[in-house]
Amino acid sequence: MMISLTDLIIFLAVLAAVNLVVFIVFAGDKGAARKNLRRTPERILIILAFFGPFGAYWAMKIFRHKTHKITFYCVPLFAILHIVLLTGALIYYLK
Repeated sequence: MMISLTDLIIFLAVLAAVNLVVFIVFAGDKGAARKNLRRTPERILIILAFFGPFGAYWAMKIFRHKTHKITFYCVPLFAILHIVLLTGALIYYLK
């Protein structure tokens, strides 16, 4: 089964959109923390980070959010997993 260039572009666009949404959710949670409002549960943030680790990682770095929570140390591991999977998909596409 051959993956078309259009499929690859759509996949990358969806991946970018997911990471943008995750970034926005993490930023919103940091804003809620500052204003002492209702927060996004950590379980939800971890699940979102699994699907959008780049957005989660950058939000954590930019907003200094959840950087001391041991549970969130898995975010860079999620990013590495995504990099490995994306590299494998690219190698498969280029075959």
